[in-house]
Amino acid sequence: MEQYIIKGGNPLVGEVVIGGAKNAALGILAASIMTDGRCLIDNVPDVRDINVLLQAMEGIGAVIDRKSSNEVEISGKNIDSNGDLIVDNEYIRRIRASYYLIGALLGKYRKAKVVLPGGCDIGSRPIDQHIKGFRALGAKVKIEHGMVIAEAKVLRGAHIYLDVVSVGTTINIMMAASLAKGNTIIENAAKEPHIVDVANFLNSMGANIRGAGTDVIRIKGVEKFHDTEYSIIPDQIEAGTFMVAAAATKGDILIKNVIPKHLEAISAKLIEIGAEVEESDDAVRVVATRRLKHTQIKTLPYPGFPTDMQPQMAITLGLSKGTSTITESIFENRFRYVDELRRMGANIKMVDGNVAIIYGVDKYTGAEIDAPDLRAGAALVIAGLAAEGYTTVSQIGYIQRGYERFDEKLRSLGGLIEKVDSEREINKFRFKTGSMM
Repeated sequence: MEQYIIKGGNPLVGEVVIGGAKNAALGILAASIMTDGRCLIDNVPDVRDINVLLQAMEGIGAVIDRKSSNEVEISGKNIDSNGDLIVDNEYIRRIRASYYLIGALLGKYRKAKVVLPGGCDIGSRPIDQHIKGFRALGAKVKIEHGMVIAEAKVLRGAHIYLDVVSVGTTINIMMAASLAKGNTIIENAAKEPHIVDVANFLNSMGANIRGAGTDVIRIKGVEKFHDTEYSIIPDQIEAGTFMVAAAATKGDILIKNVIPKHLEAISAKLIEIGAEVEESDDAVRVVATRRLKHTQIKTLPYPGFPTDMQPQMAITLGLSKGTSTITESIFENRFRYVDELRRMGANIKMVDGNVAIIYGVDKYTGAEIDAPDLRAGAALVIAGLAAEGYTTVSQIGYIQRGYERFDEKLRSLGGLIEKVDSEREINKFRFKTGSMM
């Protein structure tokens, strides 16, 4: 079983280049099958969720040509519109983004049969709003035998008000509505950067979408899409994770290939607790030379503080002076990492399941811990890098779902971390790093 073994105590110092946004890439790749033309997509992150989605797309007939680890050419011309268009295998069941293929297939072929999505167990993420949107466009949707089955003779534009702000629903409706007849308005739409990126990609294929990035998106349906070439935006959460890693380890990291505007909520909190944050056109530098201060955080939809950065900030606040609170308003199971962090010496009290009261401690100490999900796993790796002694992190498959070459990038910053799969390799790492003391 693969694990990370970490020897903590080294400040992370240097430069790191951020890859493409996983959450944008998942929607963009799914949308690429909506044209019979050629889509050349660059800055694609080479992570497990992306590779699983591409496998599923090949399974229904899409032509996938991996030009490099970060560039892919896709065409949907060989997809058999007379077939059942069933998306189901043991791998696609594990990722949340499988549902984007419903909107893409329904939009182009007027039918889809996709397994209900999986993903990290961070809380309830029902697809009722997706179904509401598809039905508003004229589709018949039902769930049978663990599959979402959607079909329509014709899709017609509609005025859709989302009961809750939902990134997945917004993207799915945008895709389906782009090839519907007439006009669609989505109100209470999500505003995240990857919503804008998917809309820009669809527009590059010939869609007519306005208002992405605001809470009202207007879509004028078109008959078909054409070829395109597109580069995916940088990953806001990967960038934020390295920003926090600098703060937690008292380091100095220049994070390159970012859009600073997307990071404002994270930057503001880091500045508030005493870190230095310097922005340039496409980079952010974070420096922390002393122990940081406490604060309060509440997760909110963009442009609020992102739920995907909550565990990473908790790691940092656990080492900061005073008492901090984090209120999680998006997912109810987002604090599953707390028990693991307590094993490292953190002092955290949970209230009502969605509020963490964090009492800052002087240090963490190494321990054997498990990654409970993607973002919490990355956060626990940061805790290990900041801790005294050795930490092993198991279940790292979660982390590899969303972070490309995570351990390699951390090593480039001076972090003592290796991916191992045997006791022999763990002992080898301990001997190597112990001799460096």
